[in-house]
Amino acid sequence: MKHLDSIMRYIDDNKENMLRDLQELVAIKSVAEGPDSNPPFGEGVHKAFLHVLEKARAEGFLIKNVDDYGGHLDLPGDGPGVMGILVHLDVVPEGSDWEEDPYGGAIKDGKIYGRGTLDDKGPAMAAYYAMKAVKESGAPLKDTVRMILGLDEETDWVGMNHYLSKVPAPDYGFTPDGDFPAIHGEMGILVFDIAKKFAPISEKGLELRSLKGGNAANMVADYARAVVRDTSGAGYESIREKVAVFKKDHQAEISCKGVGKSFEITTRGVSAHGARPGAGFNAISMIMEFLGTLDFASDDVSDFIQFYNTCIGYELDGQALGCACSDEPSGPLILNVGMVRADDKAASLTINIRYPVTADAEQVYDSLMPAVDHYDMGIVKGKHEAPIFIPANDPMIVTLMDIYKRQTKDMDSQPLVIGGGTYARAMKNAVAFGARFPGEPELAHQKNECLPVDSLVKMAKIYAEAIYRLAGKEEETA
Repeated sequence: MKHLDSIMRYIDDNKENMLRDLQELVAIKSVAEGPDSNPPFGEGVHKAFLHVLEKARAEGFLIKNVDDYGGHLDLPGDGPGVMGILVHLDVVPEGSDWEEDPYGGAIKDGKIYGRGTLDDKGPAMAAYYAMKAVKESGAPLKDTVRMILGLDEETDWVGMNHYLSKVPAPDYGFTPDGDFPAIHGEMGILVFDIAKKFAPISEKGLELRSLKGGNAANMVADYARAVVRDTSGAGYESIREKVAVFKKDHQAEISCKGVGKSFEITTRGVSAHGARPGAGFNAISMIMEFLGTLDFASDDVSDFIQFYNTCIGYELDGQALGCACSDEPSGPLILNVGMVRADDKAASLTINIRYPVTADAEQVYDSLMPAVDHYDMGIVKGKHEAPIFIPANDPMIVTLMDIYKRQTKDMDSQPLVIGGGTYARAMKNAVAFGARFPGEPELAHQKNECLPVDSLVKMAKIYAEAIYRLAGKEEETA
């Protein structure tokens, strides 16, 4: 492995350049809009996409833009094979209560802050510099190394599906969008709405005028806001008193105020990734618990609130909803309520479930339907990603684990099954490989998302060795 020393040295020598380039990318607010936007996924995502493509072109990579839905940059090899590195440039909304500018890229206490630093712009930049290091070393490659740029990974994968309809999938590869050491399984993912229509109210009393909480299905909601109106003339003093008691008893971030003839109640939670809701605290669950203490004029509104508090509440495993299940590789099912939307006519909950690798989607849907039917509600099915599972003794997993151990000296960590969904599902023979190291806090999709600078350098070295060993030619030792 005579080129490996120069590859590692290049990464060390270019740490400041890598940080600067990451800051430039983080500064672009690339929250994806719908694929019908012009350009697809909105101006922010398009700007980030063109920024990376033009940088790669200027630095000697071969680039391809596939109808603005995605693209790639190539480091050519001598043979017909292609190794893929699948990254994404879109990010989830920033949420609230950041201590640093979420698009500022500030470096503080050895960490770089900003939305996407961990998911997935930081790992993407580490992989890009890994490719640059291999390129500059002159190490011979048997396979082309192709970084594929996804643009709506956090939403519906329309861009990746379009890209793969136009460009053949790589023969093998990895995505730097999970955890180290190596991921050999990903739980199935369901996103769906539970919806209920409200009959017109025929008597005076407390009405639910609006309810809104959360930013995305795959985020723990960090806020929720309800607006109610009392048409009976009773006023809101009793609600104000209940808010004060609730705040004291629960140590909760809940507040209220009058808004014209209506009354507003707001709760604040802690955002987290929907695959790890235990790392956050759901503001929707908090506001629903409080609304359950109020006496609404509409039986349908009361039933909707009771359904939530009885069948979901603060649970994260679907036990009360009836869909809890588990297996040995995955552990228990994971349930996150990402969003709630309601007005005086209807309400809906956006649910994000991660189910074990040995279960299936219809099993999950069938198990929760009795509770949904009992409250006269309906299911609107949305996104589904089937689970993936590769044995831990698969040659690619074995090689990636060896690379990880060589670079980190961590001999104890084992291959993982995760609740997150990555682009590894988009093609055969792909796995997630990094980028969060064991013991580091999970800050993806949370406020104050950040990445240790040392971890950025370390992951770049791991990805460079992965390129060298998987796509490189065997060399004679000197």
